Amino acid sequence: MRKIAFAILLSALFTGCASVKMESKEDSAKAKQFAQPQGGNSGLYIYRDSFVGKALKKDIWVNGKCIGESAPDIFFYTEVAGGKEHTISTESEFSPNALALLVETGKNYFIRQYIKMGMFVGGAGLESIPEEQGKAAVTKLNLATQGKCSE
Repeated sequence: MRKIAFAILLSALFTGCASVKMESKEDSAKAKQFAQPQGGNSGLYIYRDSFVGKALKKDIWVNGKCIGESAPDIFFYTEVAGGKEHTISTESEFSPNALALLVETGKNYFIRQYIKMGMFVGGAGLESIPEEQGKAAVTKLNLATQGKCSE
């Protein structure tokens, strides 16, 4: 029984490909210009570029507000009030994982969502990524439509 459950878990993590609604190529290209946020805001690029867990979708929230369901090779862009701490969280196997981030006004931040092995289904985590590394990753991805979470 355990071998069967493990085989199902592995196949879910390494096969298939989840998809979400995407923005236009023009909107994606505009977001990839990495313009400085205006009006006292900071920009958040939240992306998923990992190979593991391609069949999984995972919700992402900023300060409790649904940003959207992630899928492989996508990113979200949103702006938040600068000079404050914000909580970015993602759905995981048993409870959400969160990252607290103090942001400076007028600056962009890059948060990578990654999929990790779980007991029954893959979980998700978040990590803050240096700007140049984040920009390099995001340029290879596509902008997803915000606002739809599974919960």
